[in-house]
Amino acid sequence: MSRAKPGRRRLDTGVPADYDLPTRAPRLGSPDSARTAMVAVFVLWVAATVGAGTSLVAIDAPDWLVRPSAGVLLVVFSLGLTHRAGGHMRIWTVASTVLAAGALLSGTNMLLSAAAAATAILAATWAVVITKPAETVAATLKEFAVALSVAVSGTIAVAAWNAPVNYQRFNIFVLAVSLALVIAIVWGLGAGLHGLGRQNFTILIGIAAVVLLVLAYSSFVRTHGSQVIVESLTDLVIWMRQTFGGVPRPAEVIIGFPALILGVSLRSRRRDGWWVLVFAVLGTGVITTSLVTPGAYPSYIALSTVYSIVLGVTIGLLLRRVVLQQRSRRSRAIVQERRVEPGRLAPLK
Repeated sequence: MSRAKPGRRRLDTGVPADYDLPTRAPRLGSPDSARTAMVAVFVLWVAATVGAGTSLVAIDAPDWLVRPSAGVLLVVFSLGLTHRAGGHMRIWTVASTVLAAGALLSGTNMLLSAAAAATAILAATWAVVITKPAETVAATLKEFAVALSVAVSGTIAVAAWNAPVNYQRFNIFVLAVSLALVIAIVWGLGAGLHGLGRQNFTILIGIAAVVLLVLAYSSFVRTHGSQVIVESLTDLVIWMRQTFGGVPRPAEVIIGFPALILGVSLRSRRRDGWWVLVFAVLGTGVITTSLVTPGAYPSYIALSTVYSIVLGVTIGLLLRRVVLQQRSRRSRAIVQERRVEPGRLAPLK
């Protein structure tokens, strides 16, 4: 009879672990009905995005098509986010429908601004939570593309509302509410902060420090910066706009897009990867608010977004390589367990 050799045993990950949170029962009992509903929502999303996009492209389309398309997108974003977060569909979808209908029928500035803000918030948040864990670089880039598609459709919807808002206040409001909303969702998924590992807690604190530093520095420069610094930054932005046609946005390059790349990668191993992903809403939120001002040029915004994507994804992939690298001998001796989550169109809880 042979005796097992002493030493460290490797973790058996041949069978993936079950999802670590209970999920609600399917809203539609019949699989065919559920599939039909998903297809219908997807068709509405694409059709409404095309309809709202006529506000940005000079084509022969009726004027009455624009805002109703934005209203449909508002309802679609609410439906998708509520379903993904496991919320009460009868409450939030009805509320978004009432808001969209009120803005369309009344046309008042207050309701139009509220509808545009709700559209930007829901699109920015849904773009983050619709992602799935990604183990490889290719899968990570795929999830980034999915989130970007939702955020861009939200941008088009916000532009279609053509609401009379102040861009600075609108942008701060959307980012603050989106961040609070995604934190509330992740808190329910991650069971609070006590489950954070030391490494991910350090990453979370580091990202939060960068966020505060960027916001505080930008605010300080605008309000208390010397005239020379302000004029130098303005001249730099003007030169980049004239030379390259767009300017990368720091919130996307430094915070939002790297957090999205790193967050979906960490989620493939640990649930607390969600806490890094919450900061990705700063990137998707900046996208959804970028065309709220009627004077914004779509070509300038598009080029600025492309430059932000190139720089932000590069930084994110470098961070991913560093963070996911197994440094210690113990981590190399244990096979990393692959974490399982429900499908993209299934509720997370």
